[in-house]
Amino acid sequence: MPRRTFLSVVPAGISAALLPACSAEGERSSTSADSGNRGSLSTPNSTGEGFTPNTDPPAIHQFFMPAEEAEHERTWMCWPSNEDIWGDGLEEVQNNIAEIARAIAAFEPVTMLVRPEEMEAVADLLGEEIELLEAPVDDLWARDTLPAFLITAPGDPQPGMAAGRVRFNGWGGKQTHDGDATLAELLATHLDIPLHDWGLVGEGGGFEVDGAGTVLAAESSWVNDNRNPGKTRDEIEAGLLSLLGADRMIWVDGLAGHDITDGHIDTLARFASETTIVVDAPAFPEEDNVWVDLAARTKELIEAAVTSDGEPYEVIEITQPGEPRGTSDGFLASYMNYYVCNGAVIAPEFGDEAADAAARELLAELFPDREVVQINIDGLAAGGGGIHCATQQQPKLRGE
Repeated sequence: MPRRTFLSVVPAGISAALLPACSAEGERSSTSADSGNRGSLSTPNSTGEGFTPNTDPPAIHQFFMPAEEAEHERTWMCWPSNEDIWGDGLEEVQNNIAEIARAIAAFEPVTMLVRPEEMEAVADLLGEEIELLEAPVDDLWARDTLPAFLITAPGDPQPGMAAGRVRFNGWGGKQTHDGDATLAELLATHLDIPLHDWGLVGEGGGFEVDGAGTVLAAESSWVNDNRNPGKTRDEIEAGLLSLLGADRMIWVDGLAGHDITDGHIDTLARFASETTIVVDAPAFPEEDNVWVDLAARTKELIEAAVTSDGEPYEVIEITQPGEPRGTSDGFLASYMNYYVCNGAVIAPEFGDEAADAAARELLAELFPDREVVQINIDGLAAGGGGIHCATQQQPKLRGE
C-alpha cells in the first residue's frame, strides 16, 4: 500500500522581507473594499516575534472538535507553489487542488491560503467563487498544518470557537516548512479566536474524531521521538484528549519509517459515525508486503475496539483500486482519503471503473444524505496524499 514518499529536505521558509507588514501586534487582517475575494493574514517575522497567541490550556471539555460530517462554516485549503518539492508535477497538482476547491465550493464556502507572489495567478485560475487569503504557505497539506477548529460544548451559554494546534515540524523533521509551522497561529489571530496548545508535535492527519468523545490515532505518528521525544503514550493520549475535548482513545499500531507521515490514521481507519469505522483494504491481500500486513493489523485492532456503549464497532472495508492510472512509487491509490463537506463526499477516482464504482456506492451508503463527487487527483496522489490531506473544515457554531 503506497504512501507519500520521502522528499529531499529543502529550506521552505519565507524571508520576512517578502511578507506584508503587520501594523500592530495581534491585529486582524481584513479584505479591503476593492480587493474582492482577497485578503491577507497578519504575519509575524520569520522568528515569530510580535505574535502572542493564547496558548493557555483550556479547561478540559470546554471546547471539542466536532465530527467531520457536522455542518461546516467553510473549508480551508492551501495553494501549492514549491517547485523544489513538486518539480515537473507542480502544474498537475495545482490543477488537482483547483478542482477539489471547485467541487467543495458547490456545497460550502472555500478559502484558499496563497503565497503573496502567487495571488494574481491563483485568482485568475480559481475565479471569484474561491476566497483567497495571503499567507506564508510552503505546501498544500492543510490537514496537517492548519488548526483543528474547536467549538464550545453543547449547553454552553456562550457559543464560541477556538483553534487547536499541534505543532508542525515537517513530519518529524523530514522537510523544513517554516511558513507552514506558523499557519495555525496566524489563522487564530485572523479569526480572532484563542489558540489552544498542549505542547504536542504532530499533524492533523494523525487523528480522527467522532465528535462524541472518541479519538482514533496511530501510535507510529505520535509516540515517535522525531515528534514527541521522551513522551509516553499515556502522556500523548492525555494531551490529545484534552486538546480535542474527548474522553477516550483508540490506538492502532500504524507503521513508522515507510512514508513521510509515519502512518497517518486518515489513510488507515476513519469514523463514518459514532458506531462505524471504515478501514483500508488492499486490492491484493495475498501479496507479501508491509502495507498488506498493516491493513490486516489495523482491522484486527479496530474489530477489538468497542464504542462508548461497550458494543463492537461496525467495521467496513473500502478496497483499493487494483489497476489505478498512477503507478509511480508512493502513489496513494486509496479511497480512504475522502472529505465530507456540507451535502457531499468528495472522493478520488483512479481510472479503475469497477473499484471506483464500488467505492462510490459504499460512500453513498455510509453517507446517504450526501452526493458523492469523484475527482481525478493523480497529481496529488503521486505525492502520496489525497483530498482529506488537502482540506481542513471549520465547523458552524451551534445556534448560528
